[in-house]
Amino acid sequence: MPQQHDAELDAWRTLSIKQQPEWPDADQVAAISQQIAALPPLVFAGEVDNLRDRLARAASGNAFLLQGGDCAETFAGATAEQIRNRIKTVLQMAVVLTYGASMPVVKMGRMAGQFAKPRSSDTETRGDVTLPAYRGDIVNGYDFTEGSRQPDPGRLLQGYHTASSTLNLIRAFTQGGFADLREVHSWNRGFAQNPANQRYERMAAEIDRAIKFMEAAGADFEELKRVEFFTGHEGLLMDYERPMTRIDSRTNNPYNTSAHFLWIGERTRDLDEAHVDYFSRIRNPIGVKLGPTTTPETALKLIDKLDPNREPGRLTFITRMGAGKIREALPPLLQAVRDSGATPLWVTDPMHGNGITTPTGYKTRRFDDVVDEVRGFFEAHRAVGTFPGGIHVELTGDDVTECLGGSEQIDEQGLATRYESLCDPRLNHMQSLELAFLVAEELEKR
Repeated sequence: MPQQHDAELDAWRTLSIKQQPEWPDADQVAAISQQIAALPPLVFAGEVDNLRDRLARAASGNAFLLQGGDCAETFAGATAEQIRNRIKTVLQMAVVLTYGASMPVVKMGRMAGQFAKPRSSDTETRGDVTLPAYRGDIVNGYDFTEGSRQPDPGRLLQGYHTASSTLNLIRAFTQGGFADLREVHSWNRGFAQNPANQRYERMAAEIDRAIKFMEAAGADFEELKRVEFFTGHEGLLMDYERPMTRIDSRTNNPYNTSAHFLWIGERTRDLDEAHVDYFSRIRNPIGVKLGPTTTPETALKLIDKLDPNREPGRLTFITRMGAGKIREALPPLLQAVRDSGATPLWVTDPMHGNGITTPTGYKTRRFDDVVDEVRGFFEAHRAVGTFPGGIHVELTGDDVTECLGGSEQIDEQGLATRYESLCDPRLNHMQSLELAFLVAEELEKR
């Protein structure tokens, strides 16, 4: 049976594949992949199954998915402080959504594996020098030098160990008392005071009063002491994802143990290519990014390929249309999928369709565009009668200046103050909280 599984899981090797690095030494890659295959799993099949159940609730309109984290994690950024701040931000957003919309929130970090990035070009040119593009820390370095940009298979192993240490911290923070809902005020410590935080503090005070009332009435609050927190990343780099795929001893099914949830990007979701074939064979709940040119026919074919049994919680469509296109592009997809009888979870990614570059060379997004795409997502679902089941955002718990606008009114000159992302711009802590309040208001209208 293991040999049969291996043959099926490796069918992708005979197919066309995109967005893979040109490793200088194939033998070294194979040797490191073997090392990774022998290392312990990062997540467990039972946890993955639990997430599928939670996502099934969201797909049926009884929960909401919040997924947030870095555009591209870096090895240097995997510090306790930065990981804690990201978790605090996601937890705060989840509290706003849960309390404001009276709905369970599935919490997922874009963390512990988001090390690889697709690129629009294989190379980058500066002046008269052309080097390989930066494909994320798991492939090569960001510094624009020949040595740094050379793909290094040793980084695959470093990616595993960095993901492992990140997961250790995530589990400690979410299971060890830090995430106790009675500590909602403490999650604000260390963040600069701003209107979003003040609004959050008022909500935290209301939660405190509600908890004290329930405690006085004799309620048991064991469930408030810890939270479920899942991880997800784009399953892009097959020399990492394939060796992290293991056969579960209970069910004899293949699971990718690098994360609870993985998604296929807009650039790698061709139906007859390697990524879709591989994803069709693993038991993890999976996502697919859908851009504004996606046709209803493509969406239905993706469902047939990736979720042929129409299993609740199996498939998530993550729409990334752009603020100016979502109200026109999304409803035909929602209608076609609804009419087919399929029930994927629909999630909005309001970040990737709204990128701009300033005259000074900064890649950024306007917060108003992000907000407008979220509103368009909810409007499209209300019009069709389907459920807007989640949001997928690039964010950081740090007070960076990477996206224009928000209540801080970050302008083009302000971007230079603290622009730290190596790839795409992220919402800072304050902008993330502002967005959570907006989403809660939209959910209340359902």
